[in-house]
Amino acid sequence: MSVRKLKPITPGQRFRVVNNFEEITTNKPEKSLTVGISKSGGRNQTGKMTMRYTGGGHKKKYRIIDFKRNKFDVEATVKTVEYDPNRTAFIALVEYADGEKRYIIAPNGIKVDQKIVSGESVEPNVGNAMKLKNIPLGTVISCVEMKPGQGAILARSAGSSAQLTSRDGKYAIIKLPSGESRMILTECMAMVGSVSNSDHQLTVSGKAGRSRWLGRRPRTRPVVMNPVDHPMGGGEGRSSGGHPRSRNGMPAKGYKTRKKNKVSNRYIVSKRK
Repeated sequence: MSVRKLKPITPGQRFRVVNNFEEITTNKPEKSLTVGISKSGGRNQTGKMTMRYTGGGHKKKYRIIDFKRNKFDVEATVKTVEYDPNRTAFIALVEYADGEKRYIIAPNGIKVDQKIVSGESVEPNVGNAMKLKNIPLGTVISCVEMKPGQGAILARSAGSSAQLTSRDGKYAIIKLPSGESRMILTECMAMVGSVSNSDHQLTVSGKAGRSRWLGRRPRTRPVVMNPVDHPMGGGEGRSSGGHPRSRNGMPAKGYKTRKKNKVSNRYIVSKRK
């Protein structure tokens, strides 16, 4: 993976840093694994705007991803590595020995024609999916389930990874990308290796229009609003006193909002940074 800085031949390219997409092998998705996707524009079922700064964006199709990896002990061959407009990570099209095709989240370093498999007693190689009870301690993993059979929930975005640090009875202790260490049942599945497209965080859009293509509308700073619109609004000139807080008055930038008696607290070994 690498990024490339463009020459400033237009204002929008002056600070643009693009992804080289070296891993991508095709630009046409598998038609049988794509479905139409509609946009809400931030509106609910009655047409009322409930989410601000959302709307527009380029038309796209949803790729059906196999997050469960529940086709056990059947070897699959990687056919292509593709771009997915619905997520930051790349996806890989795999074809199983029986002819079935599925999309999976592409791990870092995966190649076309590589063999992958998921199951109980498989080698802990990059791209293979296993239960946490069978993965060697210290292994870098991604696409981790939180409940057996639920499908991957944790460490799915570009470049992210978790680490299996230890096991205690029916629980495995995993260090998550946020720095939090958490207990997860050893019956849960995870993929060996980190997620692809690790240079995604280094890219720079270069212009506001590129955010509009992604469906993000311009965001108004709270400090320039009126008092009726936001607690941080109002004042003469560029006055920005007071404490940072949300629109409904909840303090921001350091204020802990997690409930002290939350049920899942018992599974957290150490809090995130």
